[in-house]
Amino acid sequence: MNPTESLGIPEHDLIAAGALWTAREIAQQPRMLERTHALVAALHAQLQAFVAPAAGNPSARVILTGAGTSAYIGQCLAPLLDRSLAARVDAVPTTDIVSAPGLYLDPGQPLLLVSFGRSGNSPESIAAMELAESLVADVRHLVVTCNPAGALCRAPVATAMTLQLPEETHDASFAMTSSFSCMMYATLAALGEAGAMDARIGPIARATRRAMSEAHAVLGALAGAGYDRVAYLGSGVLQGLAREAALKLGELSNGAVATCFESPLGFRHGPKTFITARTLVIVFVSNDPLTRRYDRDLIDELRRDGCAARVVEVTAQPRAADGPHATAPDTIAVPGMAGAADVDLLWPFVVLAQLYAFEASRALGLSPDNPNAQGLVNRVVQGVRLYAPGA
Repeated sequence: MNPTESLGIPEHDLIAAGALWTAREIAQQPRMLERTHALVAALHAQLQAFVAPAAGNPSARVILTGAGTSAYIGQCLAPLLDRSLAARVDAVPTTDIVSAPGLYLDPGQPLLLVSFGRSGNSPESIAAMELAESLVADVRHLVVTCNPAGALCRAPVATAMTLQLPEETHDASFAMTSSFSCMMYATLAALGEAGAMDARIGPIARATRRAMSEAHAVLGALAGAGYDRVAYLGSGVLQGLAREAALKLGELSNGAVATCFESPLGFRHGPKTFITARTLVIVFVSNDPLTRRYDRDLIDELRRDGCAARVVEVTAQPRAADGPHATAPDTIAVPGMAGAADVDLLWPFVVLAQLYAFEASRALGLSPDNPNAQGLVNRVVQGVRLYAPGA
């Protein structure tokens, strides 16, 4: 990459548009994923020893928690980790724990609370840790963060370990991009078996890099078309990704583009009414043969309906076109991942959603680094008043 460019755009143009940090942080993800892999691999034995008392206990619970984008890390990973760990695994946002701790914290059930934080300074994150510490008899805390100076690293808890990611992942832009992808990768690698990701990180990083390069122009053209509604759909672990994609676009468009998320099967049950003639539908297609059939059925149905402006499938297994083209129209193909597990698709797929949101922000004349100039929303949430349970 030209050091004076990010995402193929001259950095002086990005600076003028208030887009430099967002562009850099999207572009750096393949390299940051590789560095995160090396970091976790070096600490894996220590991490496993720390989490094992809860993760390996069928009577225990693992809660993956954070707020906003950080919460969606858990929603992507929880279904998979619940199958691979002995403990029950749930994704519960800190915002839910803080507002209704009695619903989520069982005093007698051993707990591993995995807290995600880009800055580590969100007030709900600290409060969730403190509530777990005070209400649960046997609790340990794994903090996955991008900021060594964050309050999460200094929380007054008895049994804790911090997984500190490379400092470059502490995104300076408003929207979380490389922080999301690297905290998600670090957690999957940390809670899995030793060496389980060694053969997978290379294909993941390469596919993420190629997806950015090969699809950027297409995504820019879609963003320039001015769709005022976008629906993101995904099944299984890709449903959590659809939720993150919808948030990213809402954030970077400053709410100018209405968004929704669902599973392809769930979309028929009411959310399909979201579609108008100015709606773009983007479907993250599963590699699982059964799941993929449901995904494609919904795509084909929406195209037959003719109500949406465009229906785009993002896939590692593109369908062949009837004509001379290599793949069917309105397909964004992710190379080199046809045989990958769906969880490995999270990284090349999310970078496409980030790029679309970035280009939509620019098309609207906003600053991607700070799209809400009014200051009504902030990089670290403000205005939260915390209450003690029972007060």
